[in-house]
Amino acid sequence: MDRTLAADLARLPDLLDATRRAAADALATLDARPVVPPAGTLRDPEPLPEHGTGTEQALAAFRDRWAPRLSASAGPRYLGFVTGGATPAALAGDWLTAAHDQNSNSALDGGGQELERETVGWLRDLFRLSAAHTGAFVSGATMSNTTGLAIAREWLGERLGVSPAEDGAAALGPVRVLSGAPHSSIGKALSVLGLGRRSLVPVPTLPGREAVDPAALDRALADTPGPAVVVANAGTVNTVDFDDLRAVAALKERHDFWLHTDAAFGAFAALSPAHAHLADGLDASDSLCVDLHKWLNVPYDSAVQFTRRRDLQARVFQNSAAYLGPLGDHPDLVHLTPENSHRLRALAAWFTLRAYGREGHREIVERDIACARVLGGHVEADPALTLLAPVRLNVVCFTLAADPTPARLTALREAVAAEVFVTPTVYGGTPALRAAFSNWRTTRADADRAAQALGTAAREIA
Repeated sequence: MDRTLAADLARLPDLLDATRRAAADALATLDARPVVPPAGTLRDPEPLPEHGTGTEQALAAFRDRWAPRLSASAGPRYLGFVTGGATPAALAGDWLTAAHDQNSNSALDGGGQELERETVGWLRDLFRLSAAHTGAFVSGATMSNTTGLAIAREWLGERLGVSPAEDGAAALGPVRVLSGAPHSSIGKALSVLGLGRRSLVPVPTLPGREAVDPAALDRALADTPGPAVVVANAGTVNTVDFDDLRAVAALKERHDFWLHTDAAFGAFAALSPAHAHLADGLDASDSLCVDLHKWLNVPYDSAVQFTRRRDLQARVFQNSAAYLGPLGDHPDLVHLTPENSHRLRALAAWFTLRAYGREGHREIVERDIACARVLGGHVEADPALTLLAPVRLNVVCFTLAADPTPARLTALREAVAAEVFVTPTVYGGTPALRAAFSNWRTTRADADRAAQALGTAAREIA
């Protein structure tokens, strides 16, 4: 064994303790650190060391070279994208994931696989889905959407008497994928799957909304008879708008289509009695995307996909090899997603669900919604800012009241970066910013602090 590696093995408990202290220090300073540090001067990459100096020196080098440049994305005022943190239990689960280092895909070594199945069952219950849905863990919403649409592609083949998994996507001929306000990952998935971005057919949304107009969808489905795919949205990125999932599903009485629902973070509305109606009809989906490193507050990367047609899923993703587990009626996980290998992502989710239960995660969801409304109220009351859409759940979409150009909004973002991080968007043709609340640490005080920083900077820019 390499001499340095052997020395680290001999000192492993001490090194893990040093790592624990480094992690604890990073988390303890989240509130005081800049949310996004200044860019600074880029350093030239260091050359690969010929002879290593061990873990202790690597920790010191990381602390000096990289830690100061990392954002406080685990903290309460990182409101860009839709980024959760890691609850204490999820963090513990993630550390143990690395320590046990499982590749949880096969019944030949089935403990991790069974843990994942139990966790998927808990998540199905959390989102109030029926037992008709089966699921598996993937890396994020993009991969969850890709997996769901791959199953939809095979369903199209089933309807047409071909198998894209065997014959290729070209066997389908022209494909229509209809959606009102799809996330950008839908186009990416269609590109990866060989269906093409041009197969995505935009459907009009309701006036002043990002929710699809069910009547317009009905007409679009009637325009070209034959099987199609509909991508419904349960929580759009800009304004967390929800398609009427029951109305969309009811169109199956007249049209032949696969219903895939992108509920990356909107599915969590089901946890709140006051907002659960937004997710009504989620169970009618043929496939479903939910992102867990958003509002479940588990570490990156983690998402889950559900479907009612596990048989088609296995037809797409089966990986027959003598050293892999069986396909059969209950396929091993290796036959259900694009990955032959993946870490035991389910463990962090299992830990946080086991530690805090439905009620603990309901409280996180409802507190974040309340914080979003606080910020939305501040924006409405500030003459330098304009609220562009109602705060339906956990996202605040707003802009400058005067001359909201991309350059001025960039200046606003950069001016407040030490206090709060928000991301740019365009809503209804207007350049805008969006603040997404999904972190378990965020409180009313953080929402007030973010509003003060944004308001002060907006007035200075004006």
